[in-house]
Amino acid sequence: MTALAPEAPAPAAKSAASRTAANLGLRPGWVTIAGKEFADHVQSVRFYVLLIVVGASALIPLYFAAERIRSLAESVSGAQAAFLALFVLGPEGLNLGPISFTVQAFVAIAAPLLGVAFAFDAVNGERHQGTLPRLLSQPIHRDDVINGKYVAGLAVITLALVATLTVISGFGLLRLGITPALEEVIRLIAWVGVTVLYVSLWLAFGTLLSVVIRRASTSALVGFGIWLFVAIPFIGPLLVGLLGNFLAAGATSAAEYYSTVQWVQRLLPGQVYAEASAALLNPAVTTVSASEIYGDQYAQQMPQTLLSFDQSFLLILPHIVILLALTIGCFALAYARFMRQEVRA
Repeated sequence: MTALAPEAPAPAAKSAASRTAANLGLRPGWVTIAGKEFADHVQSVRFYVLLIVVGASALIPLYFAAERIRSLAESVSGAQAAFLALFVLGPEGLNLGPISFTVQAFVAIAAPLLGVAFAFDAVNGERHQGTLPRLLSQPIHRDDVINGKYVAGLAVITLALVATLTVISGFGLLRLGITPALEEVIRLIAWVGVTVLYVSLWLAFGTLLSVVIRRASTSALVGFGIWLFVAIPFIGPLLVGLLGNFLAAGATSAAEYYSTVQWVQRLLPGQVYAEASAALLNPAVTTVSASEIYGDQYAQQMPQTLLSFDQSFLLILPHIVILLALTIGCFALAYARFMRQEVRA
């Protein structure tokens, strides 16, 4: 009798691996697209221009506030929140009206610009170049395209934000001689996480524009226009503030007045992010009410009892949930619209 040849184990192993990947929902299609998009973003002129914009928006106010931060660090030597003053303290005597000249405020303005800039042509750019039909003809799932593009944009924005944070921290360590405590490091990491979440909302919004609007130039105009209206504290926040003042005209107390105005202002995601940032970067903030968030009270609050990170995180947990829900909602709309769109060769 002829001995039976043993079966090759490789196909079985490969099949088992494929079944395991399928059961876990792991598909390499979006990973491939994300890797290619990430490489294109990092090598593009757009990335370096926006990196310079974000870096300058963070370093310029830090440079002008260096002397005040140094004097504060010397007066409260050993205090827990001395290192955090790098991000929330501005130069003394400089008044820019509604814009606070601090690292935190300028990052809040510049970071959404990254989200819109890396997403406004994510889909319609491929459609305009005629590469979208060829891309979808590859052996990948249709949703891998939009998922991969979104992940790549979020990864490159995170890289830019982490690089900016590292430069600011190095500035504080080398020039000002401020050494962060472990609690401050944790707060900074959490702040970067909340900032990435805030930017991911704008990235999802830009992706939605690129799916809904056919021309990339039109989606860019709409995206940057809404960014100017919402993120820059001149037009949008001013109008919302006027609406809040109108609704709070009949308030019987200052607490009721501030509560009504802030409730209306929270219709803008930038307000939600500003409150979360203030609570994370200033341990002296014990509430996110408008009466304590606004105004440069950092130096006066330093000697007070500071909240722990756990307490501050519980304080901003509703803000994180709101930003996450808005991000999921925008991306879900973009995802559903893209999956239903007809793509012609």
